[in-house]
Amino acid sequence: MTKVFATLLTITVLSLTAFGQNMQIEPPFWWVGMKNPKLQLMIRAADIQNYALEIDKKGVTVDFIHFVENRNVIFVDLTLDESLKPGSFPIVLKMNGKVVSRTKYELKAREENSANRIGYTPADIIYLLMPDRFANGNPQNDSMPSMMEKPNRSNPDGRHGGDMEGIRQNLDYFNNLGVTALWINPLLENNMPAYSYHGYAITDFYKVDSRFGTNDDYVNLVKEAHKKNLKIIQDMVFNHFGSYHIWKENPPTKDWYHQWPEYTRSNYRSEALMDPYSAPADRKRMSEGWFDKTMPDLNQKNPFVANYLIQNSIWWIEYADLDGIRMDTYPYSDQAFMYRWLKAVKNEYPNFLILGEVWLQTVSHTSFFEDTSLDKNKKMVGDVESITDFPLMYSIQSALNEKDGWTEGMARIYMTLSKDFLYAKPWQNVTFLDNHDVTRIATVLQNDFEKWQMAMGILLTTRGVPLIYYGTEIMMAGDKGKGDAALREDFPGGWAGDSVNVFKGVNLNELQAKSLEFTKKLIQIRQSHLALQTGALTHYIPANGVYVYFRYTDTEKIMIVINNNEEERKVAMKRFSEQFENYKNGISLLDSTEFILNQDFTIKAKSIQIIKLK
Repeated sequence: MTKVFATLLTITVLSLTAFGQNMQIEPPFWWVGMKNPKLQLMIRAADIQNYALEIDKKGVTVDFIHFVENRNVIFVDLTLDESLKPGSFPIVLKMNGKVVSRTKYELKAREENSANRIGYTPADIIYLLMPDRFANGNPQNDSMPSMMEKPNRSNPDGRHGGDMEGIRQNLDYFNNLGVTALWINPLLENNMPAYSYHGYAITDFYKVDSRFGTNDDYVNLVKEAHKKNLKIIQDMVFNHFGSYHIWKENPPTKDWYHQWPEYTRSNYRSEALMDPYSAPADRKRMSEGWFDKTMPDLNQKNPFVANYLIQNSIWWIEYADLDGIRMDTYPYSDQAFMYRWLKAVKNEYPNFLILGEVWLQTVSHTSFFEDTSLDKNKKMVGDVESITDFPLMYSIQSALNEKDGWTEGMARIYMTLSKDFLYAKPWQNVTFLDNHDVTRIATVLQNDFEKWQMAMGILLTTRGVPLIYYGTEIMMAGDKGKGDAALREDFPGGWAGDSVNVFKGVNLNELQAKSLEFTKKLIQIRQSHLALQTGALTHYIPANGVYVYFRYTDTEKIMIVINNNEEERKVAMKRFSEQFENYKNGISLLDSTEFILNQDFTIKAKSIQIIKLK
């Protein structure tokens, strides 16, 4: 039989033709010099278990070949010697001692200092965007022959054509705005018949969706972003996959994903995982129920699934030169696996930071995933170092629409932050006012510019890593009650023919222009003062609807005053005199008003002041 050779494809899985069938190897390539010398290949081809596989390369040891229930799949355990140099080695298939197929598997050289990469920090400001809805830089990839869903911008739930080229072309916008990191909603292939624009139903874990571009385009986007001092955080999904992935009908093992006698959706109750009284059935349905009919639930207790996902995340970090990972639906995955995954990633990249999406309403439930020492029943085994701060988001949203009371209004924010003792590292919480899953903050605040200013002011002056959802800077509206598409409308200026172009500042209405200008000013203030980035926080119990807190370092102190009342209020400065040692005066970073610190002053209704002490 003729030998068939294959070329390594950097844009997708390694493939060759064997016996008229397509062969896939994942990961498609790897690197020498990784701290963990172990590598597990998943190889798929028709009846591959009928053939002998050989690898003859000095420094590459075949530890074990696993035959699983699916006869078209094998798993190959390798150990890579630390002395290995970059290059390739042959993977050979034999029948009755004769070579019938051969391909080369590449081991690449790691980028210099790859292991020492620094992730995002509290000094960063993250900008979250949905690629299909941000900017269409290349209309030629809107409709791709191999993709089932075609573009339809008139359909709120359809594909609108945004892509990586649109992001690349507008990198200067992020610099001008002042943000320093981009969290991009999932870019991997979602070859589903409908409702695939969001990216959370992955059908190929090693391939960028062709409607967004190619893997090479992604690598180039990251390179160009880095040149402009922008970090890239990749949105990853380990809890589930898209139902049109080959795994759905042809899984490697019978227990590759959780299966039920009939369709069973998750109860979405993460509280069951730490509830000392929770029923086993509730915990099982939370962790093993499907996220949606089109999103089967991966079984990370299966060791092959676990290895696949761990290697996949490390592959993307190394290949795309990532600065962070946002892990979708963090509590829904098997928590013992998540701890193993965290350790594996941190082993290779000690300074890398991972953001876990923990969508819960209370601090106690949320902090459980960030500090599992709170787990008295030892159901949980490991901590994620940075989490989404939904409790603070809900507090800010509610507080600015309420009259002040014992627990309402500004007291709501105060009480939420007072529970920071439950977090191990609260300064690494990612804070936000809205995102792609909740009603936009402008809508929550009834498009009230003054309330919105206070919300943005709190976000960019309190502790944590602030995140701005695309469009929040121009007060884009969106009501969750009208469906997710209402939260994810196209960014003005991202499409040819848009009458409003935010990127170029063309035809913005008064509200858009004012909010954009204010956002830039706040960001510039934060980025110019270390106290607002990494400084300590001291806050005072709100009084008469006025909330006062201080951010400070050894060399800088800033006073933030928020008046949540419908009328102006006098601020009695004597109450804060303990903060004024070595300081006599202050100046507003918003409007340059000067203050004498031992004299009371009046703050306008529904407003914020940011005062640098001098």
